[in-house]
Amino acid sequence: MPVTPSHDFPSDLLAGQEELHQVRSVLLALLKRLPWSVEPLDGFSDTGGWRKVERPASPGWTPDEQAEVEKLRSKERELAVFVTCHKYWEKVSGPDAVTARAALKHAHETPDDSLSA
Repeated sequence: MPVTPSHDFPSDLLAGQEELHQVRSVLLALLKRLPWSVEPLDGFSDTGGWRKVERPASPGWTPDEQAEVEKLRSKERELAVFVTCHKYWEKVSGPDAVTARAALKHAHETPDDSLSA
């Protein structure tokens, strides 16, 4: 959903939302690469439940990996607060606020991006 003319977002709000998308993307990619457990744990297999769950042994995360995840999560929280508490939202209310927040989340997309999604 590209930004419509009715949503005149301030540049700092747009930049904050874009940075939030980027930080979340980097964090997600990092978490996918890391072992499933922060602490070293043995692997397990649980076939008695309604779905089979298996995990290999986890070597755990290194202190550097833990620090990187915490740094990204902290930045994500900071940006989420900035975007959701921005003064722009004071002048938008009701159903318009929902539409505007949805438009902001997709403001960085080009029309071609929305077709491939």
